[in-house]
Amino acid sequence: MKHTCIALLLALGCVAPALGAESDPETLLLKDYRPRSLYNTPQTVVKKAKYPAIDMHAHAYAKTPEQVTRWVRLMDEMGVQKSIILTGATGRQFDDIYALYSKYPDRFELWCGFDYAGYDQPGFGPAAVKELERCYRVGARGVGELGDKGKGLFYSKPTKAWGMHLDDARMDPLLRKCAELKMPVNIHVADPYWMYEPMNAQNDGLMNAYKWRIEVKPGVVDHAGLLKTLENAVARHRQTTFVVCHFANCSHDLNLLGALFDQYPNLYADISARYAETAAIPRFVAQFYEKYQERLVYGTDMGPNPAMYQWTFRILESADEHFYAWNHSTYHWPLYGLALDDKVLENVYRNNAVKVLQKPSR
Repeated sequence: MKHTCIALLLALGCVAPALGAESDPETLLLKDYRPRSLYNTPQTVVKKAKYPAIDMHAHAYAKTPEQVTRWVRLMDEMGVQKSIILTGATGRQFDDIYALYSKYPDRFELWCGFDYAGYDQPGFGPAAVKELERCYRVGARGVGELGDKGKGLFYSKPTKAWGMHLDDARMDPLLRKCAELKMPVNIHVADPYWMYEPMNAQNDGLMNAYKWRIEVKPGVVDHAGLLKTLENAVARHRQTTFVVCHFANCSHDLNLLGALFDQYPNLYADISARYAETAAIPRFVAQFYEKYQERLVYGTDMGPNPAMYQWTFRILESADEHFYAWNHSTYHWPLYGLALDDKVLENVYRNNAVKVLQKPSR
């Protein structure tokens, strides 16, 4: 009876089985599956980015001046020239974050959010534009990370805008002002497609997807619909530079992102936090990098530590095969290096970011 109860708890995920040789394969949970590669193949440690890198997707991880200084030292070790801090913040929150990082103006660039206060009331717009201009005067040089996973824009702090999407007419004055001030806009739309698929035995991304699953129901825009809101806004605001993060969450079908690149020269994409999703299909992804090497920018979005940076470098630069990175990924599939050539690497690590981070108007 005791063993039956334990097996039932394991099946329900209430008790974690011990990992290792003693694990019972009859009760091992998918979430506890941690294979290790037995292949005797090259294992590369890329200690430093091959070209000076600009990390286009970081957040305000450092909370004290001492932590900021340590991060700068780590960036020096890793070959990261600059990090873009996507605060998503407005008002006093943005001001405080900016003040913390302002000691290193050449190493960090701060981006603000949008103030959505009163978005559901008549007359919304002028006050939000005024706050954007104020953040710009403080030192903001871009906007982001904005975010919409189906219910509306919700990443900006301290306010959210449920039911308002990037292509909503109420957003037009803000996006026009971004063009005027030459402030790029970073936007997170949707999530990886596995999160929208049924949570069953056919979902090959289930180990990660079940934690982030999205239920499309009335009032929630689906994956395709969110890509359409992105396209509508990018098409309507061709003077505004957009950086859609995480490959626009099109890792499952990069052709969708490629079609947008083909139509809209004001659109870029960062590669942050989708290394595992793309390193599973290295030949196709390397071809995508080659074709769109002038539209992809390096980013991390995984906190500052040496192993994290070096993992991203390994995927981009090495030709390693069939390895796992359980500290950075919860997918069960093996990963492969993309072995990108020098021209592609230099564009992705730095050159494209320099284009996006053009000097602001005065």
